[in-house]
Amino acid sequence: MSNVQIEAIREQLEEQLGWRTRQLDELNEALDEHAAEDGDVRLTLIADIASAERHRTSVQAALRRIDEGGYGRCGDCAAEIPFERLKIRPLAGFCMKCQQRHEVR
Repeated sequence: MSNVQIEAIREQLEEQLGWRTRQLDELNEALDEHAAEDGDVRLTLIADIASAERHRTSVQAALRRIDEGGYGRCGDCAAEIPFERLKIRPLAGFCMKCQQRHEVR
């Protein structure tokens, strides 16, 4: 992958990181607002927070792989993941063959 392609993906990932961080801030504020309540609202907020944190962690890991030079390589077979796949799914950590193997499990 060229440096231009990597930088384009980095920008996309940094935008996602910013969005997820803002989302988490809003969800945590909403959770604070509903602190005295029990029930479905709080449970939904807690589930949404956990999901947003998982996504933010995945984005941070992808940015780390870019910084360390391992981004765009399959986590199983170390083959290069095509730019077209990464452009659509910048968090992809596996080539298509290995991804399919993981999905079957």
